[in-house]
Amino acid sequence: MASKSAKTAQEILMADFQALVRDTEKLLADTANLAGDQADELREQIHDRLAEARESLQLTQDSVRARGQEAISTAEEYVQQNPWQAIGIAAGVGLLIGLLANRR
Repeated sequence: MASKSAKTAQEILMADFQALVRDTEKLLADTANLAGDQADELREQIHDRLAEARESLQLTQDSVRARGQEAISTAEEYVQQNPWQAIGIAAGVGLLIGLLANRR
């Protein structure tokens, strides 16, 4: 579940940055032919879009960090409450990985 959320957040972030790049390239191309007030307005639009991108990146980073910390806390709590089950699960996963690695 956390993996799907992280993947979705990553996809949203990538889409936002692709849109930012497209918009910035368009605005810069438009700015090349303009002077005066129009150029200042376009530069302000570029600045606003970059500020939005920075804010989006910061929010996504904070969200991913919080979910990661929550997952770590949950795992630590589970291991502390169920140490023998955690050891059994780790041994089973290790055995499975060993079998799969040995097949190659």
